[in-house]
Amino acid sequence: MTRLRLGLAAAILAAAPGCGYHVSGHADLLPKSIKVIAVPAFGNATSRYKLADRLSSAVGREFLTRTRYRIVADPNLADAVLQGALVNYTSYPAVFDPATGRASGVLMVATLNVKLVNRVTGEAIFVRPSMEVRERYEIAIDPRAYFEESDTAIERMSREVARSIVSAVLEKF
Repeated sequence: MTRLRLGLAAAILAAAPGCGYHVSGHADLLPKSIKVIAVPAFGNATSRYKLADRLSSAVGREFLTRTRYRIVADPNLADAVLQGALVNYTSYPAVFDPATGRASGVLMVATLNVKLVNRVTGEAIFVRPSMEVRERYEIAIDPRAYFEESDTAIERMSREVARSIVSAVLEKF
């Protein structure tokens, strides 16, 4: 009898329609007319020259790996244009070695403005003003063992920003 109930319950659950929930990061709520997205170089109003370039490259790669959209750099060839700008960047010591008093950890904070615009209608599909991202990295206390870690931290920050932007765009979050 118990086997029969379990089998019946499994059959009902298998036949039941989905409840509408989905795993985060896998929805695609963009208009069906969007097939090509332009991701031109992000603007940069800061003195950190590599970050804006890496951000736009990372966002383009993230769209390519996670979505069905074709990605181009030229806005004239696209159905939608992702406009981005790095508007603020700061980094400062966040952790200090108690023995030496030297910084052993640095916190980078970047602020971005991001907008996805339907090129045909001019309508903003997604807007994220003042998107703040943070990345922390460690630095060696011993000057002889010092290794510049900020470039690696910028790469990590770029990948995280790209994941966040693409997920937010796809889910209109």
